[in-house]
Amino acid sequence: MTRKFTCIICPNGCEITAETEGSLTITGAACPRGTDYVKQELTAPVRNIATSVLVKEGDLPLASVRLTAPIPRERIFDAMKEIRSCVLTAPVQAGTVVIHQLLGYDSDVIVTKDVEKA
Repeated sequence: MTRKFTCIICPNGCEITAETEGSLTITGAACPRGTDYVKQELTAPVRNIATSVLVKEGDLPLASVRLTAPIPRERIFDAMKEIRSCVLTAPVQAGTVVIHQLLGYDSDVIVTKDVEKA
């Protein structure tokens, strides 16, 4: 079976083709990182999340957050459900861990922007 990917690892956006019948053949990657990306996508795809959480009493209504490490793609909806349940109270500082080990993975949810008290 032939699968096509657009690499998202660097700005080149290589169009990569993977032939999975027989031995794995990957073509079109300009660098080894593209090949590694496709192998990861074929065996155990992972994703990172950047979103926001509510902030009470802040000069902004939301604080941006992100994961410190990607999690399995099939767990994204579960992760978002848990993240949506968080409500912070200002002041909030960038780097604050909102959820430690999200869904039991070695990935924390951290704040990426300060939110001062209103």
